[in-house]
Amino acid sequence: MEDQDVIRALAALAQAHRLRLFRALVVAGPDGLTPGTLAAQLEIPANTLSFHLKELTQAGLITQSRDGRNLIYRAAYERMNALLGYLTAHCCEGAACAVTDGNPPACHC
Repeated sequence: MEDQDVIRALAALAQAHRLRLFRALVVAGPDGLTPGTLAAQLEIPANTLSFHLKELTQAGLITQSRDGRNLIYRAAYERMNALLGYLTAHCCEGAACAVTDGNPPACHC
């Protein structure tokens, strides 16, 4: 992942509605969610929701597809994992991070 891609992704997530939208789509899994479901679940007005979904899509963090008359938004897990990999690439000066009690890896630098 290039530096510019990381900056674009982090900038997209640096807003409360977009972070909540992204988290909801990650939790929803590969089935994704429709804009109507997202708006109701997160209590975000439709026009505001549309703007934030566009920003997350342009950052490559979510995808959009059509299922009949519905749009379905999904988290772009490959891109999310690439972002996390980029952020942890130099963790602990290149040494493996410690895994404790089944929790995600944690740096003990």
